[in-house]
Amino acid sequence: MNKILKKAALVAFALGTFSFANAQKIAHIELDSLVSMMPETKTAKEVAQNYWKDLEKTVISMDNEFQTKYNDYLTNQATMSELVRKTKEDELQSLQRRIEEFKQQAQMEYQKKSAELTQPIMDKAKKGIEAVSKEGGYKYVLDTSAGNVLYADPSEDILTAVKKKLDAMPLATIPGATTEKPKTTTPPKTTPKTGGK
Repeated sequence: MNKILKKAALVAFALGTFSFANAQKIAHIELDSLVSMMPETKTAKEVAQNYWKDLEKTVISMDNEFQTKYNDYLTNQATMSELVRKTKEDELQSLQRRIEEFKQQAQMEYQKKSAELTQPIMDKAKKGIEAVSKEGGYKYVLDTSAGNVLYADPSEDILTAVKKKLDAMPLATIPGATTEKPKTTTPPKTTPKTGGK
């Protein structure tokens, strides 16, 4: 009798575990597509482009300074004393190094600024995904834009539901952007391809 109860309990436990595993809902979303549809993304890109343009102005100014000094050096090189010529060459080399260093630093600063501008957008997207996941009872949501899912049983694409949820949320605050609400963009509707060769 005791063995029969143990077996029955084991079977009930196994069936319960199997039912629990099957009850877990899985969904997927292309996070890149979602982020590209968000109006804040356009704002962030504009702020980043303006930031890059300011950096470019400094590079152009430095390049112009170098070109002016280099042309002066070429024009007057024949009449310069050895000491003046050497000093001018050292000055040109130093300026050229500064320009290269500034360009490298500008690239790093631009990447840092872009990450800073993108973070509030990603935070909002994740809140929207979390809200839709809780409402839909999803235990797992896979990001298919990364392409890391090698196999998955059929799951529900929640992109449209999350986009609708995000549209109802306040805009994410983008550092350095104006508070003007950008126009929302809707994804282009695709018509299903009909059969035929």
